[in-house]
Amino acid sequence: MTFWRFVHILALFYFMAGVGNTVVPVWKAWLAEALDEKVLHLQDAHRNETFFLLPGILAVFFSGYAWAASADYNIVTTGWLVALQVVTFVDLFIFLPLMGVGLRRVRYLALSAKKHGEVTDELRDALADNVPLVFGTLIALSIPVMVWLPVVKPF
Repeated sequence: MTFWRFVHILALFYFMAGVGNTVVPVWKAWLAEALDEKVLHLQDAHRNETFFLLPGILAVFFSGYAWAASADYNIVTTGWLVALQVVTFVDLFIFLPLMGVGLRRVRYLALSAKKHGEVTDELRDALADNVPLVFGTLIALSIPVMVWLPVVKPF
């Protein structure tokens, strides 16, 4: 059990690094005035999503199940663990893909606008949608809930 706990803690740190290294550049890109700065932050966020966030959440997902199995938790009848799984599934299958699609769309439009030398109408529309900003923030806000559930074990 100690081994899987250690692996899970390492996966959690990797996931947190992914959230911070992806969501913060997205916020910076939305606040940036210059087009070159927006492109730089969006490129950074896209790279960090691929390198940190996606493998991090998958590592948390699988190491969490391994730890639960080694600790003899019933993943169906333990209430707090079911709630934790629901939050993780929402992050993994709803928030993360929507953020990724929105981030790629804005990134491609920003690169296209940089090639043209000015902010295009399509980029303005994509930035007004706030898709990566909203879903990245929702992922970041789900983390305290994911920490609270196993610590407090409310049900």
